[in-house]
Amino acid sequence: MPAVIAIVEDEPVLAANYSDLLQRQGYDVLICESAKTARDQLFDAPPDLAILDVGLGTEPEAGFDLCRELRARYPSLPIIFLTARDDDIDIVSGLRLGADDFLNKGISNAQLLARITALLRRVTAMSSSPQLQDTIKRGNLTLDLNRLCVDWFGRRVDLTFTEFWMVHSLALHPGHLRNRQQLMDAAQLVLDDNTITSHIRRIRRKFEDVDPDFSAIETAYGVGYRWRADA
Repeated sequence: MPAVIAIVEDEPVLAANYSDLLQRQGYDVLICESAKTARDQLFDAPPDLAILDVGLGTEPEAGFDLCRELRARYPSLPIIFLTARDDDIDIVSGLRLGADDFLNKGISNAQLLARITALLRRVTAMSSSPQLQDTIKRGNLTLDLNRLCVDWFGRRVDLTFTEFWMVHSLALHPGHLRNRQQLMDAAQLVLDDNTITSHIRRIRRKFEDVDPDFSAIETAYGVGYRWRADA
């Protein structure tokens, strides 16, 4: 069955354009014109991927609230912000709330489709790759590749798809530096340096919520990041 993509967009013309683009690629599309409609339609029956605008109707940050709520309900749901707002504060806020990507509405159709395809490809790969090792253990860290779950000291750390694969890339070879390009390759996304940094900060914060003394991810300034071999 084709993947279902939800578009949460309050401008009918834009929503129709995105819908037409995605339907021509074979996706099923669900349009939600408001945060309330999205809650009514998505909370009990999640799509395969959600595309959110930040401002919806008279609510300038309704998309942020919706992202937070969707992420709490569905930790592994791929979420993309597609918005005209692209200052650093908005980007960081969106990523902190759990979005996998933050795109400006000026992005080309080809690039938008590439981002969507990359996120959905990871979902498909995980469901159709039994050859992958089921569980990876690195000290106090446990990665469950079937369920995309991460445990630290036996406690769950809720990561997005992008965050999961970044941690996987780092923890797979403890002590080895992973540069930004390698982390992008692991996440199967094209992200700028600031976005990579924001993801790493969010990952650290999530681990610190479980363990205030968490220090397993080290920064090699100007080079990249490593998972401490003794963590």
